[in-house]
Amino acid sequence: MNLSIKLLVVFAFACLPINNATAQSIPDSVTQKIDKLFSQWNNPNTPGFAIGVVRNDSLIYAKGYGMANLEYGVPISSETIFHMASVSKQFTAYSIVLLAGQGKLRLDDDIHQYLPWFPDLKEKITIRELLNHTSGIRDQWQLLAIAGTRLDDVITQDHIVKILGKQQALNFKPGEQYSYSNSGFTMLAEIVKAATGQSLRSFTDSAIFKPLGMKDTHFHDDYTEIVKNRAYSYQRKNGFTFSNSVLSYSTAGATSLFTNINDLSKWVMNFYTPVAGTQADINQLVQQGKLNNGAELNYALGIVSDTYKGFKQYSHSGGDAGFRTWLTVFPELKMGFMVFSNLADVNTYEKTYQLADLFIKDTSTTVAAADIKIDSSRAIIKDEGRAKNFTGDFISEDGAQFSFVLRNHKLYWERYGNSDLLYPGLKDSFTVAKSPEIKFVFSATNGKSVRVNQYWPDNKRLLVKYTTDSIQANKQLQLYTGVYYCPELDCKYTIIVKDHELVLTGNKYSDSKLKLAGKDHLFTEYWWMRHLKMISDNNMKIIGFEVNDGRIMHLRFNKI
Repeated sequence: MNLSIKLLVVFAFACLPINNATAQSIPDSVTQKIDKLFSQWNNPNTPGFAIGVVRNDSLIYAKGYGMANLEYGVPISSETIFHMASVSKQFTAYSIVLLAGQGKLRLDDDIHQYLPWFPDLKEKITIRELLNHTSGIRDQWQLLAIAGTRLDDVITQDHIVKILGKQQALNFKPGEQYSYSNSGFTMLAEIVKAATGQSLRSFTDSAIFKPLGMKDTHFHDDYTEIVKNRAYSYQRKNGFTFSNSVLSYSTAGATSLFTNINDLSKWVMNFYTPVAGTQADINQLVQQGKLNNGAELNYALGIVSDTYKGFKQYSHSGGDAGFRTWLTVFPELKMGFMVFSNLADVNTYEKTYQLADLFIKDTSTTVAAADIKIDSSRAIIKDEGRAKNFTGDFISEDGAQFSFVLRNHKLYWERYGNSDLLYPGLKDSFTVAKSPEIKFVFSATNGKSVRVNQYWPDNKRLLVKYTTDSIQANKQLQLYTGVYYCPELDCKYTIIVKDHELVLTGNKYSDSKLKLAGKDHLFTEYWWMRHLKMISDNNMKIIGFEVNDGRIMHLRFNKI
């Protein structure tokens, strides 16, 4: 379908101001549907939402629901200032793009050229790899949490720089994988400072916000600063009882943009009618990243670049403390949708696309996973005896846990409450019936250790079959006990046996029970170091562990 026909599926509107909203001549039936999406929050006793719809050069609809401040009864409006969390990243990235256009840096420069404080890890890491989340640098929030800093503590830029400056390893070789890293964008802010002598706040104000007339927008790099009209951050205690969710960041780059619906609408328009920068700069911002093997990523420079309902879209989400944000722009339609909230447990992704669906008709020809028809006859296993070798529990180095189960002559992939039917292929390989881009290839080492390689478009992982005794004797558990110290973070944790169970203790946090998966993997109750991979010497004596979990890999703790 060509673009001119596609555009017919979008409403055309003219200006008309209304109440606690701005709108053009949107049919009442549509505004009623929008209000229904947010009706639960349209009361004076809950946090809520600010929403906006942009078309062409206008903010055609904007409205607030619920309270910006529950203690003083201040309602949310299109002028309410929100902390944008990771939606901030595209502005940090655009700063780098503008500086590259000015000849002050190149995207393929080595970061050490601008950040001499970052350790030499014997790998070239480029600015582009920071922008694409392919640098391999560990994530700052997990590092801080492991070291004992709570995310509701005061966290400064210097604090993060100091902890990154002590890193002794990467998650992976730069460019080999994609792994979302907030650290990279804090480092990009420091590169802006090194290249210009200005803070990110100062540079973005002069290069982006003032040209666009975003008078209420800034990078909030001092948590003590008073900001009029700001929303406060909440979390749910139970039912409709809420508590403050503290946010005390004095750091910018990965997060901390403060803006409102009215201002951000001007940034939306800049994607298809550039005022700050040029169309070439925008094209650079939304160019998809690539891995070393040539595989293309959906992530561009601080923003996701993909399609929705057959249209190009540029989008990003954000989440810090109780703030949840989403921005998506459809350049072909010259439209954008913004949904901000100040309550931690809301789903801004769902709300954003429910809102967009009221304006955009699906023109795509891609078959959604939910619409793929399953041919169960294709899943019949001919050699069940061999397939039984592939059943059981498997675990990867990063702590992913899968099970494979034979039922009714078919093999199923099970994990975290989900189950998928597998189609058998060649040489002990299987594909997921609903998601054929996901593939498993099984193998056996010396006829004993069964392994499976999982492949999907952007990545792969190796999992090994394991078994765990249901009851462990105290003598066996004692092998894991001791004090474990991390020189990179200058922190320690202790493993003890308590009531016939392994327990992880630390100075800053409540104790966590440990669960064994095989002999070499321990799982904690901490989100920041959920998976520990035990390390043994040649005599099978435990000498330490690595934190291998999410955005942190190979963070070594030595047993002392």
